[in-house]
Amino acid sequence: MNFELSDEQRMIREMVSDFAEEVIKPRAIEIDKTGEFPSDIFKKMGELGFMGLPFSETYGGSGGDTLSYILAVEEIGKRCGSTGLSYAAAVSLGASPLYYFGTEAQKEKFLKPLLNGSALGSFGLTEPNAGSDAGGTRTTAVLENDEYVINGEKCYITNANFADTLILTAVTGKQDNGKNIISAIIVPTNTPGITITAPYDKMGVRGSDTAQIVLKDVRVPKENLLGGETNGFKQFLKTLDSGRISIGALAIGIAQASLERSIQYAKERVQFGKPISKLQAIQFKIADMATEIEMARTMVHKAAWLKDQGQPFGKEAAMAKLFASETATRAANEAIQIHGGNGYMREYEVERFLRDAKLLEIGEGTSEIQRVVIARHLGL
Repeated sequence: MNFELSDEQRMIREMVSDFAEEVIKPRAIEIDKTGEFPSDIFKKMGELGFMGLPFSETYGGSGGDTLSYILAVEEIGKRCGSTGLSYAAAVSLGASPLYYFGTEAQKEKFLKPLLNGSALGSFGLTEPNAGSDAGGTRTTAVLENDEYVINGEKCYITNANFADTLILTAVTGKQDNGKNIISAIIVPTNTPGITITAPYDKMGVRGSDTAQIVLKDVRVPKENLLGGETNGFKQFLKTLDSGRISIGALAIGIAQASLERSIQYAKERVQFGKPISKLQAIQFKIADMATEIEMARTMVHKAAWLKDQGQPFGKEAAMAKLFASETATRAANEAIQIHGGNGYMREYEVERFLRDAKLLEIGEGTSEIQRVVIARHLGL
């Protein structure tokens, strides 16, 4: 077992870390307070090749691997959960389906702008009545002549207000057993009939755009079907498997920030005549945080490595996402406790870590759904 990063992976981590420290971190409090999506930061990340990090240079990507991308998500998430979430969604959900399932023509038209950072992508799966039960999709796409006519609604969609391309799931017919056929369709956001709004006032990751999409008689050419008509459900399951690795990495970033802030504060805060870092109660909290974070990081890196090796990784991705997200919530909660009253104040930021971390137990499949996925992989 070799846990050593390659020279290229270390270089990517250092480059992203430096950028995140210099550009993203100083803006994190402002982004959370205003809830404004940092478009300028994403433009810079595109110029640096971050948006195409795990994709082939053939389509304008940076030619990296999944683990390199995971390291980038962790470094960005460590400074700002909002920016980290939108970055992970743009790559894992916005671009990946096109990369893995698109035709050459679709990649040329829709994927290349996403990878070079000149455009942003979004993935529309969740609906008011189709959350954990993604198979309950009610959005429909009816083929009329050479066009799909799409009607329906999507909710809680990341980056949609700033996206140029949406990949939406829709019911396109019925199977012989009566179940819905769910397909994936590429929909440019400037298509007539699309209304995208941001009606949500969120608890955390406030600077990550979260949108509602209403589609009324939206028409796109049949060439915009992504993969085969009957492959939509399988495609988004594979997309979520990959996305879970990135959510795990984001969780590690937030957890690591909680740990580092706790260590720094414990050394500076004096009570009973000595720094609280000398108190065993505080030492135990920090030791437990560090141990869980290291375990979570190893799980996430293993899932990424399995994907890079072309091996099955669905179970490991679910395990990594489950454990890392719950670790992030625990670590942020303990960070607040270690900070005491100061931890409850916005200026110390650890309260933001907790608000941001909580979403990671919900998005890309709740912790409960991850346990269902794991159980199924175990033959239960």
